[in-house]
Amino acid sequence: MAVIAFIGLGNMGGPMAKNQIKAGHTVRVFDLSADAVKTLTDAGGQAAGSPAEAAKGADAVITMLPAGKHVKQVYIEGGVIDAVAKGAILMDCSTIDVPSAREVISAAEAKGVLMVDAPVSGGVAASEGGTLTFMVGGSDAAFAAAKPFLDVMGKTIVHAGPAGNGQVAKVCNNMLLGISMIGTCEAFSLGEKLGLDPKVLFEISSKASGQCWSMTSYCPAPGIVPTAPSNRDYKPGFAAAMMLKDLRLSQEAAATASAKTPMGKAATDFYEKYVEDGNGNVDFSGVIREL
Repeated sequence: MAVIAFIGLGNMGGPMAKNQIKAGHTVRVFDLSADAVKTLTDAGGQAAGSPAEAAKGADAVITMLPAGKHVKQVYIEGGVIDAVAKGAILMDCSTIDVPSAREVISAAEAKGVLMVDAPVSGGVAASEGGTLTFMVGGSDAAFAAAKPFLDVMGKTIVHAGPAGNGQVAKVCNNMLLGISMIGTCEAFSLGEKLGLDPKVLFEISSKASGQCWSMTSYCPAPGIVPTAPSNRDYKPGFAAAMMLKDLRLSQEAAATASAKTPMGKAATDFYEKYVEDGNGNVDFSGVIREL
């Protein structure tokens, strides 16, 4: 069993850290929230006073943080790269901008430490169930070192290519998700206003050319997919503010690559207005109520 430093114990990170404890690893945890730390120590984790303290001599580090600046603060400024054991593997599972991901991995490699960017898809339920999808960027050696730890937390582990490509895959995937959710909401709203029962539309479209994950797994119309947030007053799930964050990252990446993403831009504008109207903590499928 390994010694793991787990930094960032929010809605996603907390359950991921618990799964590492359940797998028998020694897990040292750090978060700015004392309550989040207590939840993990109650589950068998060990509290650390700083990221560097958590990482000291650790075999692996896993981070789940809000943004690129926080990832750089932890790994570079906070001394995590320097604190880990020789031969350690670092895994940043945050969703951040591509340049920051590549900068931190480059800093780790300069010190002879393996690291991957490994953002996740699947939401809180998948985090709790250990069924997340990981999109992993990094060298072949880093991916091989990371995979046993990622397997504890996920069902699908995909090597997306070199450093930063995990983040590329994540922003592309979530841009598509944001676009498709708005389209799904528009379709159900239009159908209902024209007198079509949402359950009938689902029965037809879920087996026809309109089929998509936003409909079949996360239907925004209540009473159709039992596990969807639409059946619990749109409590996240995946909050609209988090979708907006990912859409903004997609547009930053598009600008960097001189790529045209008009629908991605439209989805970003739509969610910006939705969040500005006070819906940041509502599930992103709740936009159906705006239509």
